[in-house]
Amino acid sequence: MTPSATPAYRRLSVEERRSQLLDAALTLFAHRAPEDVSLDDVAEAAGVSRPLVYRYFPGGKQQLYEAALRSAAEVLQQCFAEPREGPLLPRLSRALDRYLAFVDGHDTGFSALLQGGSVVETSRTTAIVDGVRRAAAEHIYAHLGVAGPGPRLRMTVRMWITAVEAASLMWLDEDKQPPVEELRDWLVEQFVAVLTVTAGRDPQTAALVGALAEEG
Repeated sequence: MTPSATPAYRRLSVEERRSQLLDAALTLFAHRAPEDVSLDDVAEAAGVSRPLVYRYFPGGKQQLYEAALRSAAEVLQQCFAEPREGPLLPRLSRALDRYLAFVDGHDTGFSALLQGGSVVETSRTTAIVDGVRRAAAEHIYAHLGVAGPGPRLRMTVRMWITAVEAASLMWLDEDKQPPVEELRDWLVEQFVAVLTVTAGRDPQTAALVGALAEEG
């Protein structure tokens, strides 16, 4: 009888192990507030020992949380990255689909991230969140075809991004109602609405609204 083959053990590389720990942490932070997650929880979720977690993150939970937050921020920053092909509003809808899918999959963690007040919140974590907002704004300017947005357009876009965040948080509080497709469409309509209001006071935005009207 031929003995059954035993799968060969493969030692993970430094980057692979770090990614494994970050994935485990992100899964926990997605559904629990940061202060409710311990290094023991992360070690158990990753199937490793607590000392190994400390080996990769000697700064403890704070360092691990910031690293996990950066990883999540990289995903969020890419939500609004969309090929600049075709009409603007369908592009924006696809970007919001990705953004809202992230919100849906990281409900508690998303709330803790945006609402602040966590015991692990620092100026560095705040800067990471602000970086996501700036990246989203830059993607939107690119979709609008604007290389040098004026102050009114910048304020309008940042105001809309804030509205998207607020609506996402309220959507979570309302047990994810209305359906996500309705929320997405409403946010797109809000984008057009705030641009239209600003167009009455800003020629640059007025030109953009005119171009949107031509797209139909």
